Order: sequence, then C-alpha cells, then structure tokens
Amino acid sequence: MRIGTVKEIFRYAVKSMAGEKLDECTVGTLGIPGDRGWALRDETTGEITNAKKLPLLLQYAAHYREPPRPDFIPHADMTLPDGTTLGTDAHDVNARLSRLLDRPVSLWPLRPADDLEHYRRRSKTARAFAKLMRFKAFRAALPTLTSFGPAQTQLREGFSREPGEPLPDLATLPPELIEFTSPLGTYFDAFPIHLLTTASLDEMARLNPSAQWDRRRFRPNFLIETDAGIHGLIEAEWDGRTVRVGGVELKCELPTVRCGMTIQAQAGLPKDPSVLRTIVRDANQNLGIYASVALPGEIRVGDPVTLS
Repeated sequence: MRIGTVKEIFRYAVKSMAGEKLDECTVGTLGIPGDRGWALRDETTGEITNAKKLPLLLQYAAHYREPPRPDFIPHADMTLPDGTTLGTDAHDVNARLSRLLDRPVSLWPLRPADDLEHYRRRSKTARAFAKLMRFKAFRAALPTLTSFGPAQTQLREGFSREPGEPLPDLATLPPELIEFTSPLGTYFDAFPIHLLTTASLDEMARLNPSAQWDRRRFRPNFLIETDAGIHGLIEAEWDGRTVRVGGVELKCELPTVRCGMTIQAQAGLPKDPSVLRTIVRDANQNLGIYASVALPGEIRVGDPVTLS
C-alpha cells in the first residue's frame, strides 16, 4: 500500500545537534553512514550524553566536511549559538565545549562495538536490570517495579514526565539499552532509522494548534509526505510491518517514545512544554517509529513510500 513520498532526508553528524538535509543517501545495515557519528561524553558521569541532560546542544548544528562512509567518520564543523564555528578536530574542542555547556565533556567519534566500557552505563542498577531483562517474568513485572521509589523518580526525570502522567514501558526496549547508552557500535537512541510522517505532525497540530510542530523537534531521518486522504497517527500502527522507501526495505521495530528533548528551544523554535504534554496525553507517549534495515540501498527525496 502506498503511503506517500520522501519529503526530507536528515543526517545528524553530532548526537543531539541540528542535522544536515540531504537530497539522497545510502542506507546500510546501520542506517545512513555518519548518522550520529560523533557524541559527547559527560566526564562527571563517564557516560555518553545527549540533549536530555544538555538541552543547549539542540541550539548547535553540525555538518561534515566530506561524505562519511560506513568505515570512515570524517571531522565535522559545529556551528555554535553565537554563529562561530568549532571543528571536531580543534585542539581545544573539549575545553571550549565544556565551558560553553558548563559541564566537563569530551567529544568522541564512534567506537567499535566491542569497546563495551565506552558505551556502558555506570549505574549498577542499570547493569543488574539488564541481566534480569532476559527473564520474561522480570520483564512482565517491570511496570510495577518502576512505579514507585527511586526507579520511578529516575524514569520521570529521564523522560520528563509530570506526576500522574504514564511512564514508558521499559519492557518494550531491547535489554541492551538498559545496560548501554546506545546499541553497541552506534550512538542511536534505539534503532538505526527514525521515520516520521506529515500526517502525524498534522494530527498533533490539530490536537494542539498553539504549538509549533516543527519536524526538527523530533529528529527524523526520513520525513514522509503522506498522500491525500491519509490522516492521523499512522506510524503507531506500523510496528512489525515493512516500509519500502526507494530501494530500501525497513522493518518497523518500535514506536518512538518521546522525552523532554521535544520541548526544548532550538533555532527559531521556543521552549514549549505543551508539545510533550500533548504527545503523552493524546498520542500514547509516542510520535514516529524506529526501524531497522532489512534491505540496504539508496533513497532520494521524492522516492515513493509503501507499507506492507
């Protein structure tokens, strides 16, 4: 079934910074080469971090100097909020970013998947939960275990949930994401590809017309312009289905649960808590969908998108 066409393609050189728009791209088993090729590590916690903890990152932008390849992450230039440029290879890049963000950080390119300590969370609780996640009984009990005490407090803070709002069900996440900050060998939040449709953005605008439902708040790789007559939060029904985009086949894996990053200020966008409140209340906490790559290939703006 035809859904629409590719309206925009995005690659994000540095995790949590504004991305660069592409006319076409190659998609491999790990997504678009160079997507989230760099990330910041919080030297206080020793963990890879993002705009959940450092929302100012959303006001930075990053662009590669040359095309990335699956085996090559080039240096990028970061445009700071004041308009100045800082290269990932600048000799003082870590010191300058630390001053600007008011937190000791260091900038890292992707590391191999077997560098477990680079990706591992430092929390002993997270490590213990990750081991227990292998057992179905424990996964089934997770909603209860995280509904009170420190676990609930940490989840509400991490996902910016207000008292009385539902919490995401961690049992739907791959156990790897409990123990590590991202899938090993990547800086993705969950899966290599993130899809978002204009139908969903239009539906959210209908539900909350006072907010700016700019696609930049949601950081898709592919924004799909849905065909006439297709309405509503359509990605919510794609879990487990196959989306064909150009010559690429994507397996939809998990609706994209939303956090406080969606409300933060970006260039030309004000901070707006109502964005997340609306998603939690009216969209079952999700907007867009994560996907893995079943068949690599090429995608261009204007390519047809079909669902099976």
